[in-house]
Amino acid sequence: MTGGLQGPDPEERQQATGRRNSQGIRIDPDVEAEPAERREVLSALVDHEPGVLSEVAGLFARRQFNIESLTVGPTTDEGMARMTIVVREPGPGVEQAKRQLRKLAPVHSVSELSGAVERELALIKVEDDDPAGVAAVAEMYGGEAVEAGPEVVTVELTGSEEAVDAAIAAFERFGVREVARTGTAALAGGTQETRESND
Repeated sequence: MTGGLQGPDPEERQQATGRRNSQGIRIDPDVEAEPAERREVLSALVDHEPGVLSEVAGLFARRQFNIESLTVGPTTDEGMARMTIVVREPGPGVEQAKRQLRKLAPVHSVSELSGAVERELALIKVEDDDPAGVAAVAEMYGGEAVEAGPEVVTVELTGSEEAVDAAIAAFERFGVREVARTGTAALAGGTQETRESND
């Protein structure tokens, strides 16, 4: 009988994987999960005055919220503007974004829209080697040519983010030179008011 532990040599033994939590307990990588990121549309009523946009944008930059798009424009109230902010964050990040926005003095209300009417406008400059084909694709997506030249045609279309993505993909067959998109504008559907309840 020989001394020492039985079994494989240390270098042949199975090595544990995964990180440890704050108590030093190793976390099984198969069950470790990060909060899922989600796309949410926030609508904020703000004072219609200079500096508000930079204040809101600065907040998102400091907190490192991931903004997909941000649009702002006047409302029926001359003193107010509506910001539509599309963010991609895990659930806690969305809630934090709403809380932080509500703390800003120029912000009067913040609402998270679901089932909203969403639209964005896009200008797409396409190679004009096949005018009939470009016109057919534009018509298919409800767009129209707003400028046609000897080499390119610029198409304007409005739709949901997904519809605009699909249209741009369809135009790729002709050659897309440039794209300009406004970002999403949204209102609550039906008779529901977009202004929040302070939930």
